[in-house]
Amino acid sequence: MEARDILIKPIITEKTTALMEERKYTFRVPLAATKVEIRQAVEQIFKVKVQAVNTMRYEGKVKRLGRTQGRRSDWKKAVVTLKPGETIELFEA
Repeated sequence: MEARDILIKPIITEKTTALMEERKYTFRVPLAATKVEIRQAVEQIFKVKVQAVNTMRYEGKVKRLGRTQGRRSDWKKAVVTLKPGETIELFEA
């Protein structure tokens, strides 16, 4: 996988915005992505040094529409902590 394939999109909520003050940035990543791949992708794309990567897997919710029942996709979230003095400019604007 290429670095751009690893980071699907940033997750921007009130909670993740508050975490940015602590140098923690949140991204949606593929289920198969490992912590090492996520670290390398963030360092390559944003030119920063990563201190830690924490990942969480989420099961998709069961949803109904009338009589039919479906399921949302499972997904994975990564919280990337940067080394002191590092920031990602994209989020600061």
